[in-house]
Amino acid sequence: MEDFVQPHHGLGVLRLATLLAEGECTAEEDDLDRMFGQMQAGALAATPASLIWPELARGLMAPAPATMLRTLLECGCLREILPEVAALFGVPQISDEPGEIDLGAHMLATLNEAALRQAPLSVRFALLVMNVGKADSPPEHLPHHYRHAERARPRIEALCTRFGVPPECRTLALMASTDVERVHRVSAVRAGPVADLLQQVGGFDTPALYDLLIQVCTCDYCAHGSRSGQAYPKATLLEIARNACAGITQAEGESMDTLREARAMAVARAFRPLRRAG
Repeated sequence: MEDFVQPHHGLGVLRLATLLAEGECTAEEDDLDRMFGQMQAGALAATPASLIWPELARGLMAPAPATMLRTLLECGCLREILPEVAALFGVPQISDEPGEIDLGAHMLATLNEAALRQAPLSVRFALLVMNVGKADSPPEHLPHHYRHAERARPRIEALCTRFGVPPECRTLALMASTDVERVHRVSAVRAGPVADLLQQVGGFDTPALYDLLIQVCTCDYCAHGSRSGQAYPKATLLEIARNACAGITQAEGESMDTLREARAMAVARAFRPLRRAG
């Protein structure tokens, strides 16, 4: 491919992986060998991170973003470019379906789900990096990942600084690292925590950011098993709760506790039919 030739050879490696993702093609063995050879020659190490980011972003926005990352993984380049992400492959995690999943393989599935749903770059970047705190969970705890969000935050921040990632991508990625699993755990049985979660993740005050987080959660949920393209049940539950709280705002002189209680009561009323049906 003529686009493979670049002033920085490392960009040529990335460009080929990106073109494969855009064309939904599979890398040939000769391509992988060539990319590996350029990496060994130090092409990637000599390429500024500021030049790498546009190619990564282009590949993430391609129709098959997982192809870019899988190609980089297979030729050994992913560990050079994104060591935090490469470290996820081979790490187990409990699935909400029978058995365990490989975190790296799951990340690739979430990105393809995001492409299927035509998600924006911020959502795709969040899916790429939100689990980097799980890469070195203590072996004795696996497949559980305790306190992974604490480990993820400095890694995501360092990665964003290194590449000059746009602020909206950084904000959503950090949010996803702490809140995706909390969203997955919401239940119609506990109205108060649901109302509190909506407040904490911007459901009332920053709806655009909240909607992006729900897209991340949806892609993560639908990457399990055969759920691709399905609706995300927790998104429906949270929308019921959010609608129930519409118009409930903090009056002048009213405490935050009073507002929280009013919202919790509204959510409880909205959830009552769901609990009966269950």
